[in-house]
Amino acid sequence: MSVVEAVGSEYQAANNGCAVFDGSDREQLRITGPEAASFLQGMVTNDVEALPVGGSCYAAMLTVKGSMVGDARILKRENELVIDTGPGRGATVKAFLEKYLISEDCELHDAPELAVIGLVGPKSQELAAKIPADARVGELVSMLGGVDVVVKREQLAAVLAAFGELPRLSASTLEVLRVEKNVPLFGVDMTEVTIPLEANLDHAINYKKGCYIGQEVIARATYRGQMNKKLVQLLVGEAVPERKTELKQGERKVGWITSVVKSPKHGQHLALGYVHRDFLAAGTTFEMAGATASIPSP
Repeated sequence: MSVVEAVGSEYQAANNGCAVFDGSDREQLRITGPEAASFLQGMVTNDVEALPVGGSCYAAMLTVKGSMVGDARILKRENELVIDTGPGRGATVKAFLEKYLISEDCELHDAPELAVIGLVGPKSQELAAKIPADARVGELVSMLGGVDVVVKREQLAAVLAAFGELPRLSASTLEVLRVEKNVPLFGVDMTEVTIPLEANLDHAINYKKGCYIGQEVIARATYRGQMNKKLVQLLVGEAVPERKTELKQGERKVGWITSVVKSPKHGQHLALGYVHRDFLAAGTTFEMAGATASIPSP
């Protein structure tokens, strides 16, 4: 089994300058109408109503039992909200929202006319400002330490061409950056049974907002103070564990692997995985399929 590796020039640009990626496979929805914000406020974990026009936040959507339906970034515009979610996730998010859209004065629309361009690196904000106003729809909070810009899809090619001097991030380099930055991916590190706090999504949750679906479970878990398991980074040397490889302490099964990449930052392979709350201390070592894994020091 081969491990995911970054392309050197792309990786260096993303860490020291700026690199661009085409996020046009991501999917968007629009919510319009006078009650759009108040409706979405009751559907997601973060505070949509508090966003200024042009602001965005990251949020999760939950079942009544607190497990995840999906995650999304939400952009507030003058007369609408734009929901950005992962490739292939738009229909699930739309179905979840439509289930609860009964009497509210708002409408939900697919938005294939939109696309996302990502800039990663310390010079991202400076370069993002160069995207023409007539192509720009708004900015999304970035998970990778850069700027993600929603643009009109009809102008996507022209905007990408204008950044032609920047390295274009491949899927493999993006994956390495994601794992190094400890960003969980829905469908890989998070599933329909994940509770957001298990995946360290505290930044997706506003604890002072009003009620939303699944809030009671999140409140109880927060009051309890600790989840039974947490997603952590794991150093695995030259091992390439498959997804769902078990982590053990002696004969006890205490976790499993979700993602693995070759990390230039750590000089070895780096994984994400869930670990039981009793074994979360830095330096803790686990056995796995003929190799070992350890939680790195901060």
